[in-house]
Amino acid sequence: MPRLGKLIVCAAALAALAACDDTTSTAVSSAAPGNSAEAATRQACVRDVRSTTGNPDVSVLSSSFSEAGTEVILQVGPTGQWSCIAYGDGTTADIMSLTDEGAL
Repeated sequence: MPRLGKLIVCAAALAALAACDDTTSTAVSSAAPGNSAEAATRQACVRDVRSTTGNPDVSVLSSSFSEAGTEVILQVGPTGQWSCIAYGDGTTADIMSLTDEGAL
């Protein structure tokens, strides 16, 4: 019986560990902004992708917020998906098409 007891304790411990959720990540990926800094960086990418592509039909698909630079994935009308890195000061970089990597 002691062996069965150890097995039950181990199974319970594994179940408890499996239920743990790691919430220590500094990056958040979602379609909705998690805070005002992320919302501002998303809007900076929308603004600059509209300007770069000349297409006003730009919507945010997802973003991964980071103090170092937020990656934003956008849908640009029928041309496909684009990516952009936005910074807290309102600047952006690395705007490029994910559909046609030869494009800007």
